[in-house]
Amino acid sequence: MSAIQATDLTRVFGEGPAAVTAVRDATLSVDRGEVLLLLGPSGSGKTTLVSMLGGLLRPSRGTVAIAGRRLDTTAPGAARFRLHTMGFVFQTFNLLPALTAVENVAMPLRLRGMRRREATSRAAALLDELRMAGRLEAKPRVLSGGERQRVSLARALVGEPQVLLADEPTASLDTATGRDAMRLIAARSRSGGQACVVVTHDTRLIEFADRILHIEDGRVLAT
Repeated sequence: MSAIQATDLTRVFGEGPAAVTAVRDATLSVDRGEVLLLLGPSGSGKTTLVSMLGGLLRPSRGTVAIAGRRLDTTAPGAARFRLHTMGFVFQTFNLLPALTAVENVAMPLRLRGMRRREATSRAAALLDELRMAGRLEAKPRVLSGGERQRVSLARALVGEPQVLLADEPTASLDTATGRDAMRLIAARSRSGGQACVVVTHDTRLIEFADRILHIEDGRVLAT
């Protein structure tokens, strides 16, 4: 069974003549240990699709299942399931402004019940891998865009999720740092059996992918 299975996902915004179909009949699957790159220009529906895959946005029609669990419904416990099963890299980072970098990264572990010391230690080690060791106590407002991007990536990876969904994870990074970040994503995916979907317009990331799909005008196309 695939870790991610989406069938005929469609999302329509608005009604009547003003309705806009952002994603249309998207079907895809991702296996454990696989890195899928979803390439497309701005406005192609990438963020809408990855939001539906993660259960953050309900589809207008179609189904999505993560590790066998349906996420296109309002079944109770979905948020807890995501906490324990999934990691997200958001295009807008979504860091908590009152927390330091290391506290932001440790937060998923703390929510799972891990003791503060162990959670902080794990978070600090991962930030060190991303060359953020000197910024552990900095809050988001004083971090650069690239630094916030790395904190967001570390937060997504720290819990060793079964599924990683990354929306433009290298958009704010320079070439060398972006390659390091994708190398880390790919290595952890393959070593930990993690299903990974990276949505991007950056063709430099192709070398890290096991498989590539393109999205244009809301439609997922095979290469």
